[in-house]
Amino acid sequence: MIETNTPVSRVAHAGVQCRTVASGGSTNLNYVRDLAPIQVEERLGPPDKAPVATPFETLLAALGSCLASRIQANATLGNILVRELELVLDADIVTSSMWRAAIDVPRIPGLDAIRIKVHMDADASASELKTLIANSLMLSPVANVLHGPVDLDVALADPAEPQA
Repeated sequence: MIETNTPVSRVAHAGVQCRTVASGGSTNLNYVRDLAPIQVEERLGPPDKAPVATPFETLLAALGSCLASRIQANATLGNILVRELELVLDADIVTSSMWRAAIDVPRIPGLDAIRIKVHMDADASASELKTLIANSLMLSPVANVLHGPVDLDVALADPAEPQA
C-alpha cells in the first residue's frame, strides 16, 4: 500500500553519477557506471573540427536521446505506431570572454536557445503528433533540467575524501 501522506524528503529517488577526469588540454574523460569512458573536449574553434564531442554537443545529445525515448514511450501508451523518428537539435551559443578577444556586451555564457525539429512517420494526425511531442517535452527529465531550476552544488572536495 502506498502511503499518500509521505513527505517528499522521505520519498526514495534514483541518482546518477559521472566522474570527470581531466586528460590533458581541454579534453576530459567521463566515467559513467562500467561503460567505456566518454571523451569530451572544450573547443576554441568551430566544433565541427573537433575529433570528439564538445560539452554543448553532449548536452544536445542527452536532450535528444531523452526526448526521443519519451516520445516513443508516450506513443506506445497512446497506441500510436511510430515507424521513424529523428530529432534534429541545434542551439545558439553565447561564448565566454575566455574564448573571445573582446566583449561587446557582457552576457552570461551558455546557450541562448535550443531548437528541436521532430521528424516522424507515425499513424496519427499532425495535431495528435504535436500533442504527443508537447506532452513528451513536459515529461522529459533532461528537458526539465534545462528549463527548470535545479540545485547546483559545487564544492572543493576534502583531501581526505576518497575518490571514486
